[in-house]
Amino acid sequence: MTTEIVIAQTTLGDEESAKKLAHGAVAARLAACAHIDAPLTAVYRWNENIETAAEWRVSFKTTKSRLAELAEWVGQEHSYDVPEWIVLTVADVSDAYLAWVVNETTPA
Repeated sequence: MTTEIVIAQTTLGDEESAKKLAHGAVAARLAACAHIDAPLTAVYRWNENIETAAEWRVSFKTTKSRLAELAEWVGQEHSYDVPEWIVLTVADVSDAYLAWVVNETTPA
């Protein structure tokens, strides 16, 4: 298969929001799965102030062909004014995992 898998990441300010976003993306078949990392400490500049906050990172496993739709959906569902959106290219993947991701992200 030539379909590329990507990992798209965003962060949210609480665990329930992270779970809701992850579940919604998988239910909509925009991602095959989503991992939620335990709280991270974010240090960032916002409105000329240095802020520190707890955040939960959601990593979506999807195909490159579903990425634009996932990005648009996350942008609509996300609570932040400027949500993090980072896409990582996967260099190598097993044929079985690739087939699973493609199957799970194919619209019904």
